[in-house]
Amino acid sequence: MDIYKFINIDENSRVPKYQQIVDSVITNISNGNFSIDQKIPSINRFSEEFYLSRDTVEKAYSILKERNIITSIRGKGFYISRTKLISKVNILFLINKLSNYKLRTYNHFINSIGANSHTILHVYHCDETLFLNILEKNKSAFDYFVIMPHFKTEHLKHVSFTEKALKILNKIPKEKLIVLDNLKPNLKGVLGEVYQDFENDIYEALNKVINKVKKYEKLILVYPEKSVYPYPRRILHGFRKFCVEHKLDFEILHKVYEDMILKKGDLFITIEEADLVNLVKQVREDEYTLGSDIGIISYNETPLKELLGITVVSTDFKVMAEIAAQTILDKKKTSVKVPFHIIERDSL
Repeated sequence: MDIYKFINIDENSRVPKYQQIVDSVITNISNGNFSIDQKIPSINRFSEEFYLSRDTVEKAYSILKERNIITSIRGKGFYISRTKLISKVNILFLINKLSNYKLRTYNHFINSIGANSHTILHVYHCDETLFLNILEKNKSAFDYFVIMPHFKTEHLKHVSFTEKALKILNKIPKEKLIVLDNLKPNLKGVLGEVYQDFENDIYEALNKVINKVKKYEKLILVYPEKSVYPYPRRILHGFRKFCVEHKLDFEILHKVYEDMILKKGDLFITIEEADLVNLVKQVREDEYTLGSDIGIISYNETPLKELLGITVVSTDFKVMAEIAAQTILDKKKTSVKVPFHIIERDSL
């Protein structure tokens, strides 16, 4: 086969032989030496030609198959299956849920990373098992891994990482790993960390509007205790810290109840959009004036909240995405806390 003359295996290189095979196939496709549907040698033939173990060639072919670069047809052999995108950077973008702001982060990332990349989105729904399966299947198939780590326990509590999640992440070369939205001190050496500081973000945001907050008699945080997609408990810590420091009366509820007792002078902080909608509905039904009798602050900016005139505290997801993309483009290690803003509207 003519294909043999294009394959280069360097006996003196420190790069593993299987990786040399992968790199050589990709380079030759990029250079136009290999074309789509071109047959390549069988595993046995390849190992014999280059005096390599069958396991080495099999591992290389497995990686090429995972990346959809080659395909196998039973009874016929292996063929080049992809020539497009082969020279592009392949990125796995792994998020914990399909929320409005997570998707906006992904879209901002796509816009920032540019045309010379191919990004695949996967959602693991805060489920450790699904997370592990996705990474185990794809850990050799991508050039970079952009991951938002948020997990739930069997009791629907939030944890930033699990032992098994850390174990598999440590199998990914750190120069390929970018962690978004969360931060784990035990996960060192990653290419990029672009994170929120959940405790101090809420604390500092409320301090910026302390004069308006103090006109209310009671602060109520609606923190979903049993959410399908649990939220960091550091939000609770930051809220309590703020209230205690300023000697404010406060309460923590797990949801906005139907026919909830509202009192003039209440200021609510909501996290889930469903709670926000229910609360606004009850404020209107009880004929309270929003922003005067009852105050509302909500987590994370969305078009609905802007339309309703709801004050929000929100991470700048656009900046988060742009920094992550630039980290890959520059190939420079970075650890950045994302700006956190309070956007004041009529509800406060």
